[in-house]
Amino acid sequence: MTPASDVTLRDVARASGYSVSTVSRVLAGSRPVGPAVARRVREAAEHLGYRPNQVARALRSRSTATVGLVLPQITNPFYPALVRELTHVLDERGRAVLLADCDDDPGKEAARIEALLARQVDALLVVPVDEHRSRPAVAAAAARVPLVLLDRSCGPGVADLVAVDNAAGMTLVLDHLAAQGRRRPCYIGADGTASAAVERRAAYEAGVASLPSAASGGPPLLALGDFSAAWGREAVDRLWDERERTSDPAPDAVVCGNDLIALGAIQRLRQLGVDVPGQVAVTGFDDIPPADLADPAVTTVRQPVRDIAVEAVRLLERRLADGHRAGRRSADGRPDDGRTIGARAADGRPADGRPTDDRPADGADAGGPPGAAPADAPGPGPDTPVARHAVRLAPHLVVRASTVSGPATGAGPLPGASGGAAPSRAAPAPRSAGSPPGAPSPQPSPLSSKAAQ
Repeated sequence: MTPASDVTLRDVARASGYSVSTVSRVLAGSRPVGPAVARRVREAAEHLGYRPNQVARALRSRSTATVGLVLPQITNPFYPALVRELTHVLDERGRAVLLADCDDDPGKEAARIEALLARQVDALLVVPVDEHRSRPAVAAAAARVPLVLLDRSCGPGVADLVAVDNAAGMTLVLDHLAAQGRRRPCYIGADGTASAAVERRAAYEAGVASLPSAASGGPPLLALGDFSAAWGREAVDRLWDERERTSDPAPDAVVCGNDLIALGAIQRLRQLGVDVPGQVAVTGFDDIPPADLADPAVTTVRQPVRDIAVEAVRLLERRLADGHRAGRRSADGRPDDGRTIGARAADGRPADGRPTDDRPADGADAGGPPGAAPADAPGPGPDTPVARHAVRLAPHLVVRASTVSGPATGAGPLPGASGGAAPSRAAPAPRSAGSPPGAPSPQPSPLSSKAAQ
């Protein structure tokens, strides 16, 4: 039998008794044919072991059916779950994934993006290393192919964004701790300008400022380093050493910027003889698999990973179907900020009942379906700006043993997360990356700058 790699469409056409063009239509699914014809062609292709030449198909269609995925650090346990869901969703649409890791290095990130573009990927999905230092490479790539940012932003107008609502997640955490009677929280997070780190810290500072204990206390107690378990352990030592020097009461809750930090913090607290959660409650963010295996298991904010993947691919497919137009700049040189789809759950409802801004960036009347231009607006021209979308999805709080004694209450939105009863404490509107420039926030304690060194 002829090797499968040598079998051509002409061979299948000869075996099936149909023309090459008919065989091509059947195997590509480009145009409908009769069921009997389709069955006979596919039987002939299977018998001969025909495999389509993807290189030739790409040359004909000008599409490689591949999407590049760039991650900052594949060793972070949150990203494999995201990769899995993205791979499944893209596979359902006939697209393959080319994965690149950049080791938290913006220089490597730029090189990986360029390498994927050189391989003629149809689109890119990027979790940027840093909001500012990743921006040039991301913006340049977004002008060439459809690009969606995941989990982290590179600033307004650069590219479409799909992420969890970090501010809503932190509100869920603080509401839960307040309901448990915790009044002296501290925060361990990541330094730098990755937008997720900035948003979570800002939401914590805004939320903790409204606690009754904040009126008589000093600035929020923060320790900032990186998103690692090692930093969680080190930060506990720094915070407890600071408490001993000042003779202040020990914190009764440690709010962590992600689950890795929380795992390290719990480990070190137990080594110091601190009862978790009896003396100190600990919370995380992301709900990575190890969070449920820790002792005690970590109360955390669960990201809707499947919904993130579905929404990101939907935006990519929309750009591809529209015949991707490169991002343009307005007459004064500012990037187009597009339109923001605010914190929305997978069913399209606003998360936590908070208002969303669906108005076009230029302030035009938004009548008609979302994304529709005014009826009298001219059609898009070569210099028409591309509307960018920022989709924030609603998180869930998973309550486990690190914050409550006895049986955990399980996963799902707590009261006030997506409707239902009001939260146990009136949550302030957290300031996130979308807040107006110059919005005030409580100043961190001197420990935060020391811990970042």
